[in-house]
Amino acid sequence: MMKYRYLGTTGVQVSALCLGTMMFGAWGKTSQTDVSRIVDAAFDSGINFMDTADIYSHGQSEEMLGTALKGKRDQVVLATKFFMPMSEDPNERGGSRRWIMREVEQSLKRLQTDHIDLYQMHRPSSDTDIDETLGALTDLIHQGKVLYAGSSSFAASQIVEAQWASQRNRHARFVTEQPPYSLLVRGIEQDVLPTIRRYGMGSLSYSPLDGGWLSGKWRKNSASAPTSSARPSARFDMSSKDNLRKLDMVERLAQLAEESHMTLIEMAIAFVINHPGITAAIVGPRTLEQLNSYMPAVDVTLSDEILDRIDDIVKPGVTVNPDDNSYGDHELTATERRR
Repeated sequence: MMKYRYLGTTGVQVSALCLGTMMFGAWGKTSQTDVSRIVDAAFDSGINFMDTADIYSHGQSEEMLGTALKGKRDQVVLATKFFMPMSEDPNERGGSRRWIMREVEQSLKRLQTDHIDLYQMHRPSSDTDIDETLGALTDLIHQGKVLYAGSSSFAASQIVEAQWASQRNRHARFVTEQPPYSLLVRGIEQDVLPTIRRYGMGSLSYSPLDGGWLSGKWRKNSASAPTSSARPSARFDMSSKDNLRKLDMVERLAQLAEESHMTLIEMAIAFVINHPGITAAIVGPRTLEQLNSYMPAVDVTLSDEILDRIDDIVKPGVTVNPDDNSYGDHELTATERRR
């Protein structure tokens, strides 16, 4: 049975699972029929929280989600994001007032709605004063086009900076943060999650299956294990010592799940949504079958014994492969290092 949590201190209640739509459209090779079936099934299962972004399939995800939500838009907390480059034009991206005011209109049109419940800055910007971004978002909130503003992949120091800027200049504040979090990517436990909780923010974490590593598909010494040729990106480069360590840990986690009479998917998602600092886990199915495999996790409670064994495999606060961290790395630029 679906569980609901308050989204920070907004008073809005959202489902513990948030439907992520990155695979809607060309990126996931999904049709409108596929998308509508997934959205209908998610809605019928109690999911009332859905997250997209302008960059997903370059607007196609928003368009498909908008079509699929006809007749149920008002029953869904709808989140989208801005920031990523939408064209070769250097001004069609980022956190400037000029771009935000233009792009929100495009997102509203694609989503076929007159307002966005949660409008999120997809990544922090080193080129734009956070005051500029927050000022634009505040105006959109006053206009009723946006109800709440959020951030994504912000380091703890950047979360604090944004909160202080809001207080100092009486801007609307970020009420949510969207960080990566999974059994294998636990870096946010060190400072991001405590900071989110300190400011009473909601958290919608992404990649609870670590991009497929925790899907149960890939096991050590099996034909289905990821290979450099099959998944050429650095995240799946099996010549990497960090990825080989991950594969070892995935095997141990999979064995623990089997011993505990659950699938690795169920254990991985339950681990995320049972953390007291997480409001909702974003799950991004490409098929209806994938969505159905995620749903049982809502009813799974991990015992202290299982959590202790997980901590023995992956230490708290540790991200096994630093390449998986999409937050914080923007802080450690060349100019911030000694050499």
